Amino acid sequence: MEAPPTIETVIQAVTALYHNPDASEKERASRWLHEFQRSMHSWQISDQLLRMKQDVEVCYFAAQTMRSKVQYSFHELPPDSHQALRDSLINHIESLNDPNYQIILTQLCLALSDLALQMVLWKNSPNYLIQRFAADASQILILLELLTVLPEEVHSRSLRLGMNRREEFTQELAQAAPTVIHIMQEACCKTYIGDHRLLGRIFKCLASWFYPGIIPSNEVAGSTLVNLLFDILKKPDTPSMLHEAASDCICSALYAMEDIEEHLTLAETLYRGIMQLPESYALVVAGEDVDKAINYSRIFTELAEAFMEVMVETPNQGLGDLNILDAVLTCVGHCQYEVAEITFNFFYRLSEILYKRRQDELNEIYRPYIERLVSALCTHCQMDSDHEGIPDENDDFGDFRIRVSELIKDVIFLVGSTTCFSQMFRNLASQGSAVMWNVTEASLFVMSSVAKNVLPEENGVVPQVIQAILALPEETHVAVKYTSIQMLGELSEWIDNHPQTLEPILNFLTSGLRNNHLSSVAATSIQSICMTCQDHLVSHLEGLLQIAQAVDAFNLSQEAAIGLIEGTALVLTRMPLDKIQEGLKQLMFAQVTPLSQVLKGELEGKSSLTSDPTVWLDRIAAIFKNTNPPITNGQTHPCQAVLLEIWPVLSNTCNKYQGDIRIIERCCRCIRFAIRCVGKGSAQLLTPLVTQMVTIYQAHQHSCFLYLGSILVHEYGAEPGCIPGIIDMLRAFIVPTFQILRQPQGLRNHPDVVDDFFRLCSRLLQRCPVAFLQCTSFEPIVECALAALSLDHREANASVCKFFRELTLCTSSKWESQDFETRKNLVLSLLEKHGPAITKGIVDACVFYLPSYMTPDISEVLFELIQVNRETTSTWLEAALKSLPAETQDGRINATQKQLTDFHKTVTSAEELIVVTYAMKDFTRLFR
Repeated sequence: MEAPPTIETVIQAVTALYHNPDASEKERASRWLHEFQRSMHSWQISDQLLRMKQDVEVCYFAAQTMRSKVQYSFHELPPDSHQALRDSLINHIESLNDPNYQIILTQLCLALSDLALQMVLWKNSPNYLIQRFAADASQILILLELLTVLPEEVHSRSLRLGMNRREEFTQELAQAAPTVIHIMQEACCKTYIGDHRLLGRIFKCLASWFYPGIIPSNEVAGSTLVNLLFDILKKPDTPSMLHEAASDCICSALYAMEDIEEHLTLAETLYRGIMQLPESYALVVAGEDVDKAINYSRIFTELAEAFMEVMVETPNQGLGDLNILDAVLTCVGHCQYEVAEITFNFFYRLSEILYKRRQDELNEIYRPYIERLVSALCTHCQMDSDHEGIPDENDDFGDFRIRVSELIKDVIFLVGSTTCFSQMFRNLASQGSAVMWNVTEASLFVMSSVAKNVLPEENGVVPQVIQAILALPEETHVAVKYTSIQMLGELSEWIDNHPQTLEPILNFLTSGLRNNHLSSVAATSIQSICMTCQDHLVSHLEGLLQIAQAVDAFNLSQEAAIGLIEGTALVLTRMPLDKIQEGLKQLMFAQVTPLSQVLKGELEGKSSLTSDPTVWLDRIAAIFKNTNPPITNGQTHPCQAVLLEIWPVLSNTCNKYQGDIRIIERCCRCIRFAIRCVGKGSAQLLTPLVTQMVTIYQAHQHSCFLYLGSILVHEYGAEPGCIPGIIDMLRAFIVPTFQILRQPQGLRNHPDVVDDFFRLCSRLLQRCPVAFLQCTSFEPIVECALAALSLDHREANASVCKFFRELTLCTSSKWESQDFETRKNLVLSLLEKHGPAITKGIVDACVFYLPSYMTPDISEVLFELIQVNRETTSTWLEAALKSLPAETQDGRINATQKQLTDFHKTVTSAEELIVVTYAMKDFTRLFR
């Protein structure tokens, strides 16, 4: 947008965005306004629109634009304009002191806060704003809004601020904190009676000051603010908005108390206040106020998380009071599972701490609480008594039950899986025939969660459970049957220890296959039993083969059908080699024949499932993946003959669907598992396969062919006779790969190609390093990798980093071989040339481009460079650090000389990777 638009044009576009009934016009207006916001003209025009105050929508757009410009485009403004921008924003905020403009006020306060953080010359901005707005009582809402967002923005990742500036601003906030507390106390005293809206804003403001950990906790603990919070929370008739604001504030205070000893006075004050709330919780439960019950659940859970260490170190002593745990469990017992779910993270963390401690006495203390937890969760898992059909795992309640199952698996070691399983069954049995079906199903669901860990030698309850399941009457609710079948799959280890139960269980599950509602879960349970009881199932192989060949006769999901085929293939591997080949052909051609028919168009017009080649390709891949019998004394792999026989079909599939990425990816996956299965036995296919891969890749650049190429390198890269062909394959791949990666934004637009290409290169360094290093394309590959170091795609960047790590490892003596010296000299020569650029690329990528969670992989490259030559890498790193900007245009210091020196010393003297990783993470915070 070169020429500035008129104000009228902008207003018309905003009006069209909000009011034009034509969707295409709305979309056109949205695109134009987005382009306008990116232009330099939007600074001045937004300012003018705010002065005009034409209507709320136009003002909101202008305020939002101003906020986004300050947040993302502050660098566009010359430093001498910063003060004028500040004064303009303050004037706009003062002129919008109207409840109707609250949403606009918030945007402008955020803009002013972001400006304060980035405007280095504006010293002590929090005190400046307090003095500006505190004098006039009518501006208290503005002041509270500003004081709320100021501490929230300190750690905003949208602002490109270094740690030094954030810490400097945090200190300014800390200096202002006592004044802020005083302002909030005074406001509370003046407004306590009646103005719930203002009181809620005060609590929201206080909450935001807890999070940075700068508020003087002793002052807060002794202030009227905390007493007022609990007075409000104890009253069941408190308005919902105010109740939520008070709850948020208490939770913020608890969350900010990382060190209880450091904030002991506040911790004791919060503990005493919160332990007076269970009675209030009971009142809101009686009044069926779920929102307030959720608030109390959050408070009790946050208290338990804050005091968890104390509760474990000194249970039932002082702040380790286990009545806190009783309060949490009371919330777990609420009739709405949303209230209970809030507590889950606490129990995860508690179980993790107790598991690491491995103290029987401590476990005994917590065992009764976990028993109560499991019992309450079992009740929550009950479906409605009028529910029809099987449990739905895809709705909100299904998601909740999955989380319950995961939680029980984490905490059950405190009770014992066998004990829990037995107790659940006895509870059911004691209720007799009068028990409701949904109660039975929920108990079976919990039992399923622990069934995998029931002791295999248990002979008391499990046989009774299995007998009861096998004897379920025909009229039993289908959900009970479903969960019972699921449990049999989870009991596979117990069944393996009791093979006499195998036949009746298989018969029961096979009958379940014929029920449309139960077929998929029955297939999954059969798969589980096949995986665990392979040796005992050999005598049942014929039946399994018949079922696997007829999977499409049952109402199975594709996943369940593949599971059955996988299970059958696993049992097949326990047979003698000649028998394996015979069974494998039956299993394989049940999939290859329809795939061949699809290629010939013979299944056109049939169901979408059978005419989709990916169905058959996935099943073929599953067979190859799971048919891995032990091969000794040069025996021929039983899959070899089958692979050679079906190869024409796989090859034709690749040719016919070469432009369809979905199908081609499945083809490559299928061939990948086939090659891994057969190993060197696939050598006859190497030449035609590589020829076909290269031809299709040159036309379509599907990255899965690069991945498949890495599999071929893994299998054949160490074979001298295959190395020339592999290098030729690489050369053929490089031309189209570089064509797309060298396009504008090519690396960012094709991360899958980057990922698979450098995975291939890493394999080449592992299997045939000398031939690869001597290849004329190697240096361009290094240059491409250098450019890709800053790519913020996790998998792609990880593959690039692995390539560089493998390169440095080529100099390691643990790779000793006949060509070790040649390989080492080639790498050292290459590093001498490219080492400075690699080191600078690592530093720049971490500082300017990559998110912090990607730091470990790239730090490992730097660590490996240090291992190759500490002194030389030290010089490279020093040069890379000197190239970093010491300060920004507006005078913000990124890193002091001492910080640069300390980082350099820490990294270059590191003997362990973890030291480099932590140092790099801390260092990058200086710049953003």
